Amino acid sequence: MSYVMGVDVGSQSVKGVLLDPDGRQVAAGGHGYPMSHPAAGWAEQDPLDWYGGLAEVSRRLVKTAGIRPGEVGHLCLASQVDGVVVTEADLTPRRPAIIWLDCRATAEAAELAERVGADRIFAITGLNADALHVAPKIAWLRRHEPEVLRLASALLPVGGWLLAKLTGVLAQDPANASSTMLFDVTSGNWSDELLAAMSLDPALLGAVRPSTEVAGTLTATAAGDLGLSTGCRVLVGTGDEHAASVGAGAVRPGIVADVAGTAEPVTVTARTPVFDPTRLVETHAHALPGLLLVENPGFVSGGCTLWLAGTILGLDQGTLIGRASTVPAGSDGALFLPTLSGATTPVWDDRMRGVFAGLSMNHGPAHLARAVIEGCVYALRDIVDRLGELGLLTADSEIRVVGGGARSALWLQIKADVLNRPVRAVRRLDGAASGAALLAGLTAGTFDSVEDAVERGVDLDPQPYLPDPHRAEIYTHGHAAYRRLFYATREAMS
Repeated sequence: MSYVMGVDVGSQSVKGVLLDPDGRQVAAGGHGYPMSHPAAGWAEQDPLDWYGGLAEVSRRLVKTAGIRPGEVGHLCLASQVDGVVVTEADLTPRRPAIIWLDCRATAEAAELAERVGADRIFAITGLNADALHVAPKIAWLRRHEPEVLRLASALLPVGGWLLAKLTGVLAQDPANASSTMLFDVTSGNWSDELLAAMSLDPALLGAVRPSTEVAGTLTATAAGDLGLSTGCRVLVGTGDEHAASVGAGAVRPGIVADVAGTAEPVTVTARTPVFDPTRLVETHAHALPGLLLVENPGFVSGGCTLWLAGTILGLDQGTLIGRASTVPAGSDGALFLPTLSGATTPVWDDRMRGVFAGLSMNHGPAHLARAVIEGCVYALRDIVDRLGELGLLTADSEIRVVGGGARSALWLQIKADVLNRPVRAVRRLDGAASGAALLAGLTAGTFDSVEDAVERGVDLDPQPYLPDPHRAEIYTHGHAAYRRLFYATREAMS
């Protein structure tokens, strides 16, 4: 039995964990990198930063564990979805990657919806026709950078490009594919109808293969860069919130995984596609073959606190949250819409932008800090409420928070109070990396079953955060005011 490695390639950093042959975590580490915003609503990254971060983290894990390179037998990546890397034949990126946060392709999304029909797209893919997804981004490139696209040898998601760099294999799993707006969520493969509408060759996207399948072994170059051996088997891998759902133990219906990072995807497991008539939530494939995730793929959450802390107030996020704790529930009337990069809740609208409201002379930075946190949790409530209306939750369904946001006791308590439900933290903050490691362990034989992997590999805080009735009542009124503000702002911006 060998060691297995799980790596989360996120928006701000690469994080990795190493499990020993008994499934115990023996090393963890991370490496950060930048994001660029060349224009309003744009978000790009250099794919070589992901690869360099992956190599750095892999080497560090092996060194920390004190093992030989050949002892790591399996590697699984969990990567940010909804990005597109345009590559040459040798996998050199032809331009910076357009990542999930980018919403430049609004016109292209609308045109695709008009050409195919928004209802038809939703019926095939389970997705909204939105600039968030990959197909409109490809259409934007075709219109604005035709030479870049014409000479492309592949159009890959983040994880797909890294998989190709590591093994030479072009593939992506159903979870990544199901966020492209080109995938038939019912049949589990590329949609011929949507590929035809885009005049797109599916060979550019790679084959769709199960996340837990071994795509290949590391090339000599990749093994040297990562400090591993050419015998290391690389799984096809999956998306970050999909792996984080595994890392939270959300592998059966009724458990909500709240993936609190730069963005905040909210997921619940389903066995068959769920087509929400309001389209607040979408159906994606799960990281585990044979299952689906009904999810809102994420509003900007931690990114809002990072923006307020660093860009506006010149603080770190920890200090910001500390200041927020000095303000009472409701922020003395201050409200914030967490729509700095568009909205995916309570409705999808990529034209929306962030707003502070209700401000008066008695408000200071601490009020703004708490208002941002509360605004993010009001957005979360809209999603959780909708999952309940769709019959996907019960009265005692647990909200499990995984990721960096699980380290803040204040934020967790606000979630319990606003949602009026118990909230439990997953104590391993590297939820997506841990989930990827569990997937690698399943393939390697470290775990006997999914249930065994969850039982041994998911570390839940034994004490949940419970709602306080008084604060819950305050937040009921605050949430109603938040929704009024959202719809009034949306009308003003239309």
